[in-house]
Amino acid sequence: MSDKRLATLRRQLSTVGIDALLVVKPVNVAYLTGFNGTSGYVLVTGKRAYLLTDFRYLEMAREQAKCFETVNIGLSAWKKVSDLLIEEGNHSLAVESEYITVSSYNKLIEALSDLTVTAIPSPVSRMRSVKSREEQYAIEAAVRLADKAFLHIRSFLKPGVSERDIALELEYYMRSLGAEEISFKTIVASGKRSAQPHGSASQKLLEPGDAVVIDFGCILNHYCSDMTRTIFINDVSAKQRGIYQAVLDAQLHTLQLIRAGMTGRQADELARDVLKDLGLAEYFGHGLGHGVGREIHELPRLSPASDDELLPGMVVTIEPGVYLEGEFGVRIEDVVVVEEAGCRTLTGSTKELICL
Repeated sequence: MSDKRLATLRRQLSTVGIDALLVVKPVNVAYLTGFNGTSGYVLVTGKRAYLLTDFRYLEMAREQAKCFETVNIGLSAWKKVSDLLIEEGNHSLAVESEYITVSSYNKLIEALSDLTVTAIPSPVSRMRSVKSREEQYAIEAAVRLADKAFLHIRSFLKPGVSERDIALELEYYMRSLGAEEISFKTIVASGKRSAQPHGSASQKLLEPGDAVVIDFGCILNHYCSDMTRTIFINDVSAKQRGIYQAVLDAQLHTLQLIRAGMTGRQADELARDVLKDLGLAEYFGHGLGHGVGREIHELPRLSPASDDELLPGMVVTIEPGVYLEGEFGVRIEDVVVVEEAGCRTLTGSTKELICL
C-alpha cells in the first residue's frame, strides 16, 4: 500500500511542479509509510523517498517503512533535509502549511537558505480524504464495534447514573473488545446539558424526563468510528418527541439524496432545509458532518461554508441536530461512504426513538 500511495503523491507533485515535499504531520507520515513512531518526517523527491527519524526509532522505521530510505536526523532534522536536497540537486521544497509551526518553519528556512521553501496545503491530507476499499473495511470494523457498545450501554441508562460513569463504561467496553483507544473525548450530556452540542460527560446524574445525547467512537486498527444517539429516560414529552422526529427526518432526507459530485455546502443544505421548513434551522448551529478516517475530523467538511467536493470513497458523518437552550437537545449521527449514486450507511444502530 505504501508504494501505491507514494506513486500517487509523486504524480500529484509532478503535476503542480513541486520538486520535493516535506511531510511533518504524524498521521500523514503514518499514512504514507506505515511507521507508527512518535518522531518522524517524510521527504519525497522526484527520485527518492526518505523517512527521517531519531535513534530511538531507526529499527522500527526500517521494519515498518520498507519503501522508504530510513535516515537518522542526528542533531537537526532541518539540516538533514537540507543535506539530502542539495545532494540530489533540488532547488525548492514545499512543506505542509497546516501542520508546521511558525518556529519550525523559520528554522527550516534558515537551514535551507540556499533553497526556496514554500508552505502549501497538504496534498497528503487531500489524498487521505478518499478511502481505499481496505480503509473502508477498517472504518466499518470500528463502526461495528461502536454499534456493539451502544447496545451494551443502553442497560446502564437509568435515573441516578452519572454521565461520567456512562462515558467510562463505554470506553472500558470498547477497549475490552480490542479498541486501541477512544477516537475523541466521549460526550454524554443529559437534561438541559443535552442542548450543549459538545457537552463533555459530567458528574450530573440522569433524571426522569431527561434527553441524553451520547456521542462516542473508538479507534480500531488505526481507524476511527463516530456515532451519536439521543435517548430519553423514563418519559418523553410531546415536544421532545416532535424534535426527535424532525432531526430524524432531516437525517433520513440527507441519507436519501447525498451523493458524489455535491459540495459540502449542498449536502448541508439537504438537512438544513428540512429543519428550516419546520422552523428549527436556527437551532442547528453546526455543520452537517465531516470526514472520518485515521483522525476523527478529516476532509471533507460538510457545512454552509464548505466548497469541498464529495468524491466516491469519501467516508463522512451525517449528524444534524437541534438544540433548545435551557431545555434539551437532539442529535443523530451515522457514518456513511459516499458513492456515485448515493451513499452506503455503515452505522447499524437503531434510530427509533428509545425511552428507557
